[in-house]
Amino acid sequence: MTIDTTPQRPPLTQLSDDEEQFRDAVAAFASEEVKPRVAKMERAGKLDPELITQYFGLGLMGIEVPEQYGGAAGSLTMVAIAVEEISKVDAAAAIVVDVQNTLVNYPISRYGSDALKAKYLPRLTTDTLGAYALSEPGSGSDAFGMATRAEKRGDTWVLTGRKMWITNGAEAGIFVVFANTNPAAGYKGITAFVVERELEGFSVGKKEDKLGIRASSTTELILDGVEVPEENVLGPVGQGYKVAIETLNEGRIGIGAQMIGVSQGALAAATAYVKERHQFGKSLSEFQGIQFQLAQARTETEAARLMVYNAARLKDAGADIAMEGAMAKLFSSQVAERVTSLSLELFGGYGYTTDYPAEKFYRDAKIGTIYEGTSNMQLNTIAKAMLR
Repeated sequence: MTIDTTPQRPPLTQLSDDEEQFRDAVAAFASEEVKPRVAKMERAGKLDPELITQYFGLGLMGIEVPEQYGGAAGSLTMVAIAVEEISKVDAAAAIVVDVQNTLVNYPISRYGSDALKAKYLPRLTTDTLGAYALSEPGSGSDAFGMATRAEKRGDTWVLTGRKMWITNGAEAGIFVVFANTNPAAGYKGITAFVVERELEGFSVGKKEDKLGIRASSTTELILDGVEVPEENVLGPVGQGYKVAIETLNEGRIGIGAQMIGVSQGALAAATAYVKERHQFGKSLSEFQGIQFQLAQARTETEAARLMVYNAARLKDAGADIAMEGAMAKLFSSQVAERVTSLSLELFGGYGYTTDYPAEKFYRDAKIGTIYEGTSNMQLNTIAKAMLR
């Protein structure tokens, strides 16, 4: 049986004409170029390099970057659109676009000096992948308890430590790395640096073998006395915690977009399947119990989608979205777990096999509750914003 996994088009009332055209272009690209590669990339545990080249060619790797640096001068909403559309087909292929735009380009554009922006943004928009290195073996949710150190020696900083769970680590050439320049000051000693892969003492360690988003690389980074030029400090020395927090606020919109894309892809696959699958003399779609489950899933997915787009719009308008971003990320990841689980169940035994897309959507959804802040950390952020 052939299952059509093309999602039904959601309402576009909240998008401008330009945004709708952009959505349609990305959706077509995802269907024509990403989808045929998904199974092979999943088996290999690696993205097709040609796909990454096409991302750059289409301008998807510099959506918010100003035109003077080779970007599209777009918005966070457009980033969300791109990530959502690609995630309907493959969440692993989408996270590359998300990280590049929200966790790498954004902090360099926002906090980088003119020289730093001129040096790195043209590369990041044309041919070089980036990565964001905050987490460590001993500091996940407690990100500011990091052990990586940066020592000033003349006009350079010497970085020593290890980073873990770094998305795009295997392919990236430019890294936003956080280290503590003054451990006695606690989190107020944390500083952000732009680090190039070719620097002596920098190496990429173990690549993780993951449950989901398997084609996306997740690696360890090893910093063994890496000498970073003073001009590569990103933002003021000792203000890296502010860079990290604001960047993650933006990044959570990207994760929310990824999760609503996954939900829509899984729901589309399940909807198509229940129309074709017959039991007891009629299609599964004729059973009211199944109709109600699908209706609930569609309602929750649309609610999550509106939360994600609302937060993106607020950020584009210059608002503080610490709470809205956390709520969007929290809820969209919860919905993705529920919707992908339902999809798998509706496929029955077939859903538990790799012959159908349900099991992959299910595995890919789980990461949404973990990276860029676990669900408990999102709840903590929301509660603090409510009670301050």
